[in-house]
Amino acid sequence: MLTVYNCIVLEHDLRLVALAALICGISSFSAVNLLRHVEQSTNRNRHAWLMIAAASTGFGIWATHFIAMIAFTPGIPNAYNAELSALSLAAAIVLTAAGMWIATVRGGIDHYLVGGAVLGVGIATMHYTGMAAFEVQGRIVWNQLLVAVSLVAGVTLAALALFVVLRRPSTLATAAAAVLLTLAICTLHFIAMAAVSIFPDSSIEISKYTIEPMSQAFAAAAASLVILVLSAAALWIDLRFRRHRVEAERMHGLANAAVEGLIVCDGARIVSANDSIAALSGIADETLNTMSLGDLFGERIAASIAGGNGQAQETELRGHDGCRIPVELIARTIDYCGRPHNVVAVRDVRERRKAEQEILRLAHYDPLTGLANRRSFTSRLEAEIAAAGRGGTGSQLALMLLDLDRFKEVNDLFGHAAGDAVLQRTAQCASSVLRPGQMLARLGGDEFAIIAPNLSDPQAAGRIAETVLSALREESRLSPGAEFVSASIGIALFPLDADEQAALVSHADTALYRAKAEGKDTYRYFEASMGAEARDKRVMEHDLRQAVARDEFRLVYQPQKEISSGRMIGFEALLRWHHPQRGDIPPAVFIPVAEDSGSIAQIGEWVLATACEEAARWKNPLTVAVNISAVQLHNPNFSRKVHEILLRSGLPAGRLELEVTETALIKDMPRALATLRQVKALGVRVAMDDFGTGYSSLSNLRAFPFDKIKIDGSFVKSVDSNRQVAAIVRAVLGLGRGLGLPVLAEGVETLGELRFLDAEECAIGQGYYLGRPGPIETFAELTGTPAPAGGHAAPRGGGMLTLQPAAALRSS
Repeated sequence: MLTVYNCIVLEHDLRLVALAALICGISSFSAVNLLRHVEQSTNRNRHAWLMIAAASTGFGIWATHFIAMIAFTPGIPNAYNAELSALSLAAAIVLTAAGMWIATVRGGIDHYLVGGAVLGVGIATMHYTGMAAFEVQGRIVWNQLLVAVSLVAGVTLAALALFVVLRRPSTLATAAAAVLLTLAICTLHFIAMAAVSIFPDSSIEISKYTIEPMSQAFAAAAASLVILVLSAAALWIDLRFRRHRVEAERMHGLANAAVEGLIVCDGARIVSANDSIAALSGIADETLNTMSLGDLFGERIAASIAGGNGQAQETELRGHDGCRIPVELIARTIDYCGRPHNVVAVRDVRERRKAEQEILRLAHYDPLTGLANRRSFTSRLEAEIAAAGRGGTGSQLALMLLDLDRFKEVNDLFGHAAGDAVLQRTAQCASSVLRPGQMLARLGGDEFAIIAPNLSDPQAAGRIAETVLSALREESRLSPGAEFVSASIGIALFPLDADEQAALVSHADTALYRAKAEGKDTYRYFEASMGAEARDKRVMEHDLRQAVARDEFRLVYQPQKEISSGRMIGFEALLRWHHPQRGDIPPAVFIPVAEDSGSIAQIGEWVLATACEEAARWKNPLTVAVNISAVQLHNPNFSRKVHEILLRSGLPAGRLELEVTETALIKDMPRALATLRQVKALGVRVAMDDFGTGYSSLSNLRAFPFDKIKIDGSFVKSVDSNRQVAAIVRAVLGLGRGLGLPVLAEGVETLGELRFLDAEECAIGQGYYLGRPGPIETFAELTGTPAPAGGHAAPRGGGMLTLQPAAALRSS
C-alpha cells in the first residue's frame, strides 16, 4: 500500500502535479471572485452569474483531478470511462452551483458554512466519480480511513473558503478564500489517491470503449483552456466591476451632496439613488436599487423619462407606506459606468404647493380675521349685482359698510395687539349672525362690508344691521375690560339707491359717515341729501392731514389773570385754522373731525411744540397753558416727547401747564396716572380742565396729581344772577380751598361775574372781560417782548370766537 507522500512523490509526475495545482489555484481565484458577483447581483442577473461561477469552478475541479490523474503512473495499462468522466464533470458543476446558491441566497454564517459544505461534497463527488471512471488492469482496494479523512478535509476547507469570502468581503479575504478552496480540492484529491491500493491482475480486461490517457489529457487541456478563459473573463469582469463601483461610489457621493433627490436609471430600472430620495420616499437605498421608475412614479411617467423627455413634469411619488408625495421631475442623460443612463432629479414640491395655496388664500382672504378680503368682496359684489339685474324678481341687494367707532384710540391706547383682538372678535360676532348666502368681508383697517342678496324688502337690511350691532353690544358687555368698541353701519340698496357697483359702494360709505356723525353705534340708510355733507367731511379729513405741513394752523393766546389783583400770570394757547379756500374754519367744526380721523395726534404735538417755542421768547416768566388730547395722554411716549420739546425750545418746565379733561382720564386711568406722574416729574404743571362737566369725580382729584382746577365756562355764565349756578361754583371753590388747589374760572364775560368770583375768593379768571384771544404780538407789553413795527395793542373787545371744548384741543 502506498502512503500519501509516496503517492505524490513516487507515483506522480511532479511537473503535471504542479500544473494541476496551478490550474486549481486559478480556478479557485476565479470562483471566489465570481461568487462575490453572485452575491452582489440583482435577482435578474444572479442566475447568470451563478451558472458562470459554477461552470468555472466545476471545470477547475474536473481539470485539476484529471491532470493529476494523468500525472499518476501506476505502471500497468489504464484508461478512462467516457460516460463516468462526463458525469463527474456534470456533478461538479451542479453541486458547485447548489452550494453557491445556498451560500448567497441569504446572508448568515449558517448559509455560508452549509453552502461551502455542499461545494465540498461536489468536489468529493467529482473525485470519486472520476475515480470510478478510472479503469486499470488490476484490482483497486480503498483505505476507508483515508477516504473519510479526504471527505472531512475537502468539505471543511470548502466551507471555510465560502465563509471567509462572504462574511467580510475584501481583497485579503478573496486571496485567503482562493487558497482555502485550492487546498480543499488538492487535499481531497491526494488524500483520496493515497487511499487507493492497486493490485495488478492480468485477468481483468480494460473496456474497449474507454478513453486513452492521451485523449483524456486533451480533454483536460480543453477544460483548462475553459478555466483560463473563464478566469480571464472573471478577472476582467472584476476589474471592470471595481472601476464601475468606484465610479458609482463617486457619483453616489456627489449625489448625496445634493439636497434634491437623484435617481440614476438604466431605462426604467433604478441602478442608484441618493440619500435624499431615500429620506423623501421612506424607502431604503438597497430596496430602491431593486425597483423601477414605474414603482415610484407610475408607468406613464417611467415611459416618458425612458423615452428621453427632458421637460420638467409634476407627478406624485409613492412612499413606502403608500402615501403620495407631490414632486417635480427633471431627467437628463449622462454617461454612467461607460453607458448612457438617465439621471432624474426629484424635487419635493410640498412646501411650494403650500406656499402657492397660502398665496392664493392671501389673495382672497384676510390673514387676521379669515374673512374674504377686498378682492373677493369686489368679485362677489359684482356677481351679485349681475345676478340681481338678471333676476327681475323685485328682490333687493343690500350693501352694508361697517366701521368700528374709536378704533384708532384702541390702537393708540392699548396697542396693536388689542386692536387685532377687537377686529377678530368683531369678525366672529358679525359672522355668527349672518345667514347662508350673506357675505362678511374685511376691506382693510377697521372697515368691514356685508353683502346681503335676495332681500324681500328694504327694511330687511335694517334688521340685519341691528342684529349685527346687538351682537357687538353683547360682546362688549361680556368682554373683560372696556377696550371693545361699538360700530356704525351704512346701508345702500341695489337697484333702489344705485344701479352699478362703484355708486353703490360710495352711497353705503356716505350712509356710514352719517351714522358716525349722528352718535355712532347705529345704522343709517343712504339718502340723496347725504352725498354733499359726506364729501365735505372727507375733504376736510384730507385737508386736516395736510394742514400742519402746509402751515395753515396758527395759535392765538388768551390772558389768565389773578382776580384779586389783576396781575397777569399767563396765557392759554388756542388753535385756529385758516383754510386756503374756505377761510377761517371754527374749531367747533374741525376739532371733532380731527378726533374722528386720528389727525388730532399730529396736530396736538404741533400745538405743544409751537406754544413752548413762543413762550421761551418771552422776557416775563409767564406760564403757557396747552390742552392735551386723550390720544396724546395715553401715548406711552408722551412724557418723552414733552421732555424733548422743553429741551429743544429752552422753556423752563415750571412755565408749562398741561390741561387735561376728565373725559380723557377715564379711558385708561392707570396709564393716564402713570403718564401724568412722569410729566410732573419733569416739573410741568397739570390742570384739570372743564371741571363739572363730563365724568367729574372727586376721586379723580384725590388720585391724580393736579396743580389747578378749571371751572367750565358754562357754570360761570350768569353766576351773579342764577342761584343754582352760584351754589355749584361756591362748592367747587370750597373744594379747591380744601384741597389746597387754586381754581381758575373760564368764560368771565361781565363785570358782575368778575365781582362774584372775587367775592368768593376765586384765584384766577379767564374770559372776554379779562382779555380776548389774539396773536401773541398784541400782548408784547405783557410778555416783555418788543412788538414788531405796526404791532397791535392788546384787544379789549370784539374779535375772534373762542373754541369750545371737544375732547382734546380746544379754546376757551
